[in-house]
Amino acid sequence: MSDAPRRPRAFRVDDPDVVVAPESASTRFGTRTVIIPGVEPPPEAPIETVLPPSRTLPWRKLFLAGLGGLISLALGLAIDRLLTDLWARAEWLGWVGVGFLALALLALLAIAVREVVGLRRLSRVEHLRDRAALVLASDDRLAVPGLVADLDALYRDRPDLARARAALAAHRAEVVDGRDLVHLAERELMGGLDALSRTLILDAAKRVSVVTAISPRALVDIAYVAFENLRLMRRLADLYGGRPGSLGFLRLVGRIFVHLGVTGGMALGDTLVQQLVGQGLAARLSAKLGEGVVNGLLTARLGLAALDVVRPLPWAALPRPAFSDMMSELTRTATFGKVGEPPAP
Repeated sequence: MSDAPRRPRAFRVDDPDVVVAPESASTRFGTRTVIIPGVEPPPEAPIETVLPPSRTLPWRKLFLAGLGGLISLALGLAIDRLLTDLWARAEWLGWVGVGFLALALLALLAIAVREVVGLRRLSRVEHLRDRAALVLASDDRLAVPGLVADLDALYRDRPDLARARAALAAHRAEVVDGRDLVHLAERELMGGLDALSRTLILDAAKRVSVVTAISPRALVDIAYVAFENLRLMRRLADLYGGRPGSLGFLRLVGRIFVHLGVTGGMALGDTLVQQLVGQGLAARLSAKLGEGVVNGLLTARLGLAALDVVRPLPWAALPRPAFSDMMSELTRTATFGKVGEPPAP
């Protein structure tokens, strides 16, 4: 073996004349082909891109903090001035003012506690849904007992789900796979709630379609649609164990509309219009009644989006309520000659 450069040539690795030798070997191998394995360089560490820190002051937070502080000082000075005037006028009036102030502070504390509990309850429902999605994807049997126990604890105070909880407890030891146990929990605990939620959504959509069809003012239509949709979202949240407070409900509404924006569920699009026209509604419905049907369909779609957000388990073992079924029900109701009369044969 010499150090002189040699022409490249092809050979088989399993050939008997091919020898693998370390780089430090000094033995001559004659005419044999010698392979000296090279040392691969260590892989370079990936360079992490670090964003430069923001050098701008949080002016919006400072503005809100200053404004909140001024409002708090003004309110405190106003209460102090009121109590001073009451004490100067009569001692018993001062004590009455102090009693009202204590009552207001106690009520404020109770409201704050209720809001915190409502936010924690919403977070609990979202956490359960995320955990169930991970179990369904990985089929992790070890993570299922804790998930089912937390889900059972969520409905511990619900008498209407006592039989479903008992059936789940009786059969959970017989299921081996984690995914199948989640399916069992969904069928036992979510089946009745899903049927009731579908009824709530359909009833709300029917009320919206009827009221907006007979209402003479557009302002009344807007107010009633907003009221009915907000009430539907709260009823669905209460049904599945969310029970949010005022702040929690605002957060829930925001998440529902974000879900609608992500899924594109709020846009009816040309497909729905073609389906409505294809059923002959354009020739049989007045413009006002057709507007009521469209408002009802929007309410149904919003209810289905809220159902995806407030449900503590993803849709796996049970079918999700279909929007096409609700659309068929609403359009069939819209073809009645009068409210309460069956459609003409």
